[in-house]
Amino acid sequence: MYHHYDSATVQTAEVYRLPASVRPQHYEIRLEPDLKNFTFAGEETVTVEVHQPVEEIQLNALELEIDEVTLSRGGQSLSGKAQMDAVNERAILGFGHRIEPGEWSLKIRFRGVLNDKLHGFYRSQYKDPAGQTHTIATTQFEATDARRAIPCWDEPAAKATFRLTLVIDQKLAAISNTSIEHERNLGNGKKEVRFRQTIRMSTYLLAFVVGEFKSTEAVDAGGTPLRVWYVPGKENLTRYGQEIGAFSLKFFANYYGIKYPGDKLDLIAIPDFAAGAMENLGAITFRETALLVDEKTASRAELERVADVVSHENAHMWFGDLVTMQWWNGIWLNEAFATFMEMLAVDAWKPNWERWVSFGLSRGAAMAVDGLNSTRSIEYPVHSPSDAGGMFDVLTYEKGASVLRMLEQYLGAEEFRKGISLYLREHEYANAETSDLWDALEKSSRQPVRKMMDSWIFQPGFPIISVEKGADGHSIKLSQRRFLYRHGAGSESQQWHVPLMIKAATDQGVGDYKLLLNSAQSTLELPAAVKWVVVNEGGNGFYRVRYSSGLLDAVTGELDKLSAIERFGLVSDTWAAVVAGLAPLRDFFNMAANFRNETDLNVWRAILGGFSYLDHVADPRHRPALEAEIRRLLTPAVERLGWEPKPGESDLQSQLRGALIGALGTQGEDRQVQARARELYLKYKNDPASVDNNLVPALIGIVAHTGTEADFREFKERFKNARTPQDEQRYLYALADFRRPELLREVMQMTLNGEVRTQNAPYLIVELMMNTQSRYAAWDFLKQNWDRMVATYPENAIPRMCSGITVLVDRESDVDQFFKAHKVKQGQRTVEQHLERLHIAVAFKQREIAAAPADLGISK
Repeated sequence: MYHHYDSATVQTAEVYRLPASVRPQHYEIRLEPDLKNFTFAGEETVTVEVHQPVEEIQLNALELEIDEVTLSRGGQSLSGKAQMDAVNERAILGFGHRIEPGEWSLKIRFRGVLNDKLHGFYRSQYKDPAGQTHTIATTQFEATDARRAIPCWDEPAAKATFRLTLVIDQKLAAISNTSIEHERNLGNGKKEVRFRQTIRMSTYLLAFVVGEFKSTEAVDAGGTPLRVWYVPGKENLTRYGQEIGAFSLKFFANYYGIKYPGDKLDLIAIPDFAAGAMENLGAITFRETALLVDEKTASRAELERVADVVSHENAHMWFGDLVTMQWWNGIWLNEAFATFMEMLAVDAWKPNWERWVSFGLSRGAAMAVDGLNSTRSIEYPVHSPSDAGGMFDVLTYEKGASVLRMLEQYLGAEEFRKGISLYLREHEYANAETSDLWDALEKSSRQPVRKMMDSWIFQPGFPIISVEKGADGHSIKLSQRRFLYRHGAGSESQQWHVPLMIKAATDQGVGDYKLLLNSAQSTLELPAAVKWVVVNEGGNGFYRVRYSSGLLDAVTGELDKLSAIERFGLVSDTWAAVVAGLAPLRDFFNMAANFRNETDLNVWRAILGGFSYLDHVADPRHRPALEAEIRRLLTPAVERLGWEPKPGESDLQSQLRGALIGALGTQGEDRQVQARARELYLKYKNDPASVDNNLVPALIGIVAHTGTEADFREFKERFKNARTPQDEQRYLYALADFRRPELLREVMQMTLNGEVRTQNAPYLIVELMMNTQSRYAAWDFLKQNWDRMVATYPENAIPRMCSGITVLVDRESDVDQFFKAHKVKQGQRTVEQHLERLHIAVAFKQREIAAAPADLGISK
């Protein structure tokens, strides 16, 4: 049990919920942002329905000055006063009279500041090629920041329609959720831009953007005009995002059987953006790296990121925008589905990318957190705004999507699709809860979905399935218990309804089997003597598998009979068992040795992930052995692939080449690879087209790893004058991969001196802590500058920045003491998970590394 909520806590938390006695129906909003003084003025008229007599009206408002309040209906007009309650983020409007039930018109005049914290109504700045600074005003309202821009009922269930008017400088562009209804010159250098009325939607989906933007021509996405907006000079980076945007919008409309609910769709690249993107209906905002890309120079991974993020946000137009969770505890209904749907769309668009195979890495990332005692259930109590902000994590997204994929594969793709379509049709323009989804899926599939899925959504953790042969040799015995990296009290009694997909080879051939394991153990009878078995066939189950030694030997002897995702699962499960103390480290080395001839990118990623972990926990005396083992494993694979693309090879093979060469030149410290990488990097600088795009990130990483001060200065200059958002990111984060202490100290200073955008600085700190040469210096720097970082960086980035503490294995006590004294406002549970992962790494080091010989017992 984690974060137990007793009745007193719940009662106190209720102050964050607005009274249901008054609800909004429609907002008429007029805003005038001042981009020179970073302020804005506004007025709104809200049509409200009063459901019972009240003495006051409460709504959300934060960091706003309310100048005037009037409530009227018919011939009656009441002048009011606003009392601001900053602690509970609301305004209490008193009118000196009892307000009777019925429809009223509430008019409010207010003022605010265009902040630099990347939430609410905020400012973003960029420099043009001449060095001139330009300012944009834009919004980011999810989860609870619409209240920083307008007084409103800032809760998901308080859906209303909106009509927005912006008064802006004549030369600027304005974008909002809907198309422009009219534009009028006011004659004073200003213009009035009025937008059409929105659908009924939640406040967190409202958006408005003002600045010197340009747009592409619209393309037709199934009857919807779709454009990409960008700051001047980046029009050559828009085609790819627009293409996947149009494809995925049409894909989702066909999948759901429901037309896109907006009148247009704009994809908007914002220079400063705290998240990856935001699903505002009709006006999706993005980090530039998630939308703008040069197809001619980007790696496949960089292209995949754009395709994933654009598809994810488009999926939200239905899941989240058309149908919205009732309250923030149900945010998984938005984010898990959008993650699941992005995979479906990108897999349909680029089947050769094998997106569901690479999703195994995302599933593994979720399991790494969900195997902790400090994990939480997918659906979890949410009370305060900071609680809501903390829900945007790997459990909501990746675990949620994983269990949906598991369900889809068990029910069948078409039965699942029918249920999803039914759910959306039954709740369109309204709000829903998890139980509504199960109702729809049970209606469509006639399967007991609720009983099975409640065990995955409402309890933390996941099972490990133990597999052994039955005594008769013609069956397999299966049992479940909770998987934990460290034993936790009370976990023994937990059980799940586990949909097992099994592939088994017997004397009569290979067969596929389904079994719903809904008890502690069960037996699967097979038609003949068992030869080998794969539990979690297809790799879609959210559970780990532990085979008996005999079955493990049998299946590793038949790797050619396993799909790539099944081989990935074998490696991933072995490594997890080692970290959890269920198996010795030599099991991982022996398993990795079986994969010298592996050709799949994601299987290699699982192997390299284990070696990266070892690199962070190893003592200096063990590193030569680790480096030698990496060279022994990877060199034959690199020799097979070569350094140049082969005619007809797949994108994934090209990406594998980059991954293996990158690891060989950094983790493997291969001097020949490092020298060749430097030669090719010089060639790339002279002629970017002469080197394969998927190799370039590896070359940059190796040059940084072995880099001189001259290399550092060049990289820093390339970061500052990057031609594309991807180049900017490559060179920025490569600065944290150098090894010289004085250069790394300079990178630390960059995170606070304005050289790096606040959206990127926290992640640069993570990179510095992940570098074994700078991790403890970076930790000291973080401690010394903590208050400044918290005041400067986006709130949602602080817990992510703290992920670097997981490798501070020689500072465990220091880290614990620091975070006892320094709680984060948003995402405290995530920080607790980072701390537990550190404790696990320390225990792993003590168990497997501390007393190990210099060669770590690696068998040759």
